[in-house]
Formats: sequence, structure tokens, C-alpha cells
Amino acid sequence: MKLIDPATRIGHVHLKVADLERSLAFYCDVLGFELMQRWGTRAAFVSAGGYHHHIGLNTWESLGGSPPPAGTTGLFHLAILYPTRAALADALRRLVAANIPLDGASDHGVSEALYLRDPDENGVELYRDRPREEWPFDEHGQLAMGSQPLNVEALLRESVGE
Repeated sequence: MKLIDPATRIGHVHLKVADLERSLAFYCDVLGFELMQRWGTRAAFVSAGGYHHHIGLNTWESLGGSPPPAGTTGLFHLAILYPTRAALADALRRLVAANIPLDGASDHGVSEALYLRDPDENGVELYRDRPREEWPFDEHGQLAMGSQPLNVEALLRESVGE
């Protein structure tokens, strides 16, 4: 079996949302993404660092809609990778300031992650990867990821704020 090129990356995600303005308030005002382009009142594209878009938001098939019911298929979560622990801490500070509740916070050994919901109940993971030399391996050299509670208070103390 031929494996995918290791330089392959997932570049962006498009989300169906019920209310474009509400979603823009969450992704731009709370998480800090930059609005790159709007297509009228039905779609917008946001990014970090001036990229054309990391997240597309649209109401083409979902204007005024409701989240899918539990027990159905669909997106579990989108994951947003932060470059440093301080940047992840700043994201947590923004969530706290906006009164956005967490669904969970985990230390996976290879990464630290915050889990929450966007206004349309899409799962969102905010995380940072540890350097590879810090990843846990078992006695056979196999990656040994896990899921332990993340010390959110300690992470928050690393936020540099605005």
C-alpha cells in the first residue's frame, strides 16, 4: 500500500451555519480569525495570518437551520492548531472572556486540547502539539497517546493577553 505524501496538509474547512453574523462574531471576535472575504450575506471566509481562508462559513443550505440531532453522522469537530502553548492559553483567555463553555480539556501526551462548540453546535478543538521529542512512546517504540485531564488553570496563567 502506498502512503499519502507526508507533506500533505488539510488546508481549510467549510461549515454550514444558520446565522452568518453570529458565526463571524464567534470565529473573528472570540477566536480572533481575520475576515478575508464576504460573499454578500450568505458566505464568508476567515483565516489566520492572511491566508486566503482556513474556515469558510456559509448559509447556502442552512440559513436559519438547526444542528443535526444526536446519533446522526457528520463532522465531529474541526481542529485548530496553535503554534505555541502561550497562543493556546490566549485562545483560552478569549473563551473565558466571552463566557464560552468548554466541553472538555485534555492532555493527549502529544498535544494539549480544549474542546467546545461553536454557535451552530459544531465541535471545535483548539490545540497545540508538543515537540516530537516530547511525545510518549511505549517500551516497543509505539506512540502512546492518551487522554488525561488538562490543567486549564495552569494553561490560563500562560496567556499573555492583548
